[in-house]
Amino acid sequence: MIVRSVDDVNGTDRDVKHGNWRSRRMILAKEGVGFSFHETVLYAGTETTMWYANHVELVHCIEGEAELTNEETGEKHIITPGTLYLLDGHEKHTLRIKEDFRVLCVFNPPVTGREVHDENGVYPLIVEEPESEDTAVS
Repeated sequence: MIVRSVDDVNGTDRDVKHGNWRSRRMILAKEGVGFSFHETVLYAGTETTMWYANHVELVHCIEGEAELTNEETGEKHIITPGTLYLLDGHEKHTLRIKEDFRVLCVFNPPVTGREVHDENGVYPLIVEEPESEDTAVS
């Protein structure tokens, strides 16, 4: 069993900060559960284009507001608390953040926490073996 709070993650290598966002990676590939789970905040007034060519991502908004644009179709959606979106077709997308946007994200395959978006907004696929139970951090 793993029990972990955001306070446990703050200030560690699981607390990843970028100009447009901050992502606290609560569960990563090394936990060996088949997905990763993150709490991410994207900041008001920013715009971020991403393309998870190697991952499926589910995003559930719990605070704030953003406009989501599917860059392949031009379709736009307003995302507010209680709304989720699933990038099940590896869609290239852009988020325009109207007010700080706090979301819970699930990635499959799981990320390692070392990924960074490349020039196309893509995370590379990094495969990592799970830690044994003797070395897992809880």
